Amino acid sequence: MDGQQEQFEEATARQPSHDRQPFFRRIEGHFGRRLLSGFLVLVPLIVTYAVLRLAFVFVDENVRPFVAAVLRFEGTILDFTGIGVIITLVILYVIGAFFAGARFQSWLDSVWTAIPVVKNIYGVARQSIDLLAAPTGHRFNRVVFIEWPRRDVRALGFVTGHIGAEGDDGTHLVVVYIPTVPNPTSGNLAWVSEDEIIETDYTVEEAMKTVFSGGIVLPEMPATHSLKELPQVDD
Repeated sequence: MDGQQEQFEEATARQPSHDRQPFFRRIEGHFGRRLLSGFLVLVPLIVTYAVLRLAFVFVDENVRPFVAAVLRFEGTILDFTGIGVIITLVILYVIGAFFAGARFQSWLDSVWTAIPVVKNIYGVARQSIDLLAAPTGHRFNRVVFIEWPRRDVRALGFVTGHIGAEGDDGTHLVVVYIPTVPNPTSGNLAWVSEDEIIETDYTVEEAMKTVFSGGIVLPEMPATHSLKELPQVDD
């Protein structure tokens, strides 16, 4: 009898307590949620710090030896970590203050575009910089949806202008720039009629966040019209 009682008590001790198990699960869930929340808060800060540190180290390690060799201050009081970044900022300021005018830029463009092969690379880089540096109002007029690249598929686009040519239905054509995700500096152009686009209440900044995030960050404001109202294009 005593042996059976001991076996019963031992088996009972090995079984999880129904009163304790939910409590520990609640504690585990509580700490798990808090740890995940803290991780999500710190991730943007860590990424920002990592990118800035990488840029700082890259600029300093590449500019510092060159400047030290030219100015011959290696081993002096001026040879310290960060001097390459400081000199880079000074150079950028001088270029922006004295060499960023339209006349100098026109001369620079004429020189680089006269060199074969180089002119293609320089031209693409120049256009990309002009697109990013231009004021928002000069880049895009409004955010719209169009049917692209096939029927029943809607694409986000930016109206960049109008052209005098008329479409088959007699309306003026609208030039719509359809950006590539997640790099909006490349994309496609579509010439569509005014009645074939869907106007939205989205701002350019909200649309850009959508493009950069690949659709993860979506604007909160709804489109002015339902996507189902997009006119169908006859084959």
